[in-house]
Amino acid sequence: MDQSQDPQNPQNPHMRFTTRPQAGLLERIVFFALGLVVLVAAFFFIGIALIAGAILAGVFLIRLWWLKRKLQRAHQDSYVEGEYTVIETAITDQRPPTGK
Repeated sequence: MDQSQDPQNPQNPHMRFTTRPQAGLLERIVFFALGLVVLVAAFFFIGIALIAGAILAGVFLIRLWWLKRKLQRAHQDSYVEGEYTVIETAITDQRPPTGK
């Protein structure tokens, strides 16, 4: 036996590829249907996720607008305008006088 074709020889390893037989018509139809179902499900999932994201973004933006509006109104209402008259003057410094 020739040493170059000996399968036990580690210096000359052989690679063996196994191929599976061609898929039959029924197998092709089943794989096509499953692929189509996965594609349609992915399309609907992405569509629903985009719609949910748009709704959440809308709710968040409306909430920000509402808070901004509320803060602006509170800022406007914080000033009270009016007139006053001093009736009596009071000394507010109650410390005892220092004797020098």
